[in-house]
Amino acid sequence: MRIPIFQVDAFSERPFAGNPAAVCPLESWLPDDVMQSIAAENNLAETAFFVQNGKSFHLRWFTPAVEVDLCGHATLASACVLWERLDFNRDTIDFDTKSGRLRVTRDGDLLALDFPSRPPEPCEEPRELASALGGASVPSAVLAARDYFVVYESEQQVRALRPDMARLSLIDRFAVIVTAPGERADFVSRFFAPAKGVPEDPVTGSAHCTLIPYWSRRLGKTKLRAMQVSQRGGELYCEDLGERVRIAGHARLFLEGVIIL
Repeated sequence: MRIPIFQVDAFSERPFAGNPAAVCPLESWLPDDVMQSIAAENNLAETAFFVQNGKSFHLRWFTPAVEVDLCGHATLASACVLWERLDFNRDTIDFDTKSGRLRVTRDGDLLALDFPSRPPEPCEEPRELASALGGASVPSAVLAARDYFVVYESEQQVRALRPDMARLSLIDRFAVIVTAPGERADFVSRFFAPAKGVPEDPVTGSAHCTLIPYWSRRLGKTKLRAMQVSQRGGELYCEDLGERVRIAGHARLFLEGVIIL
């Protein structure tokens, strides 16, 4: 069996930045354990698999360890592959996923995701969360949606975090988002999901489903520029649409090949 594979750097205009995702177009679904094994072999934050279904596509995402319910950068990467390598000729692509229908639209040289909004809510702060994040500063707030949402006062405090991944892997949420006001953007963030096979994700679209409503309300504006300040880094152009959010960025094809099974 030969399966096409592409690797795309999402949320970046240049190679070796943004978040690399693998994309495997399929004619029909492979067994779940095979897709999980491919994702583990790729050892990227996400591997996306899609199958065409009429005018839309069924889309699934796998980390090296688990299947996930929502992934932004691998959705952006899948749309990039359809437009740049598979001759898809419409300006909008619909993906049917575990999080419902997601739409990607071309907007000049940007690709824009239409995703659900997941505002954070007050929660009981896990006793050791702040210390596990490895910062010298105490967070100003801890909220939660799918992930714990930890707010700091400055970008430098977020950049200075040195998390203990073993301790973070024991948390009772999917992952941890850390965020603060940005120096050159409206806000910055980092994202840690060690229990899901992703110690630090370079750029996380799904986290912005929570970041955008929080910062939109806090800053009193609906259009926001965001930066994820991981080692690779990435830039996102965001908009709060109420029950939905718009997350736009660049995508650059890096690699294409064939998996042989």
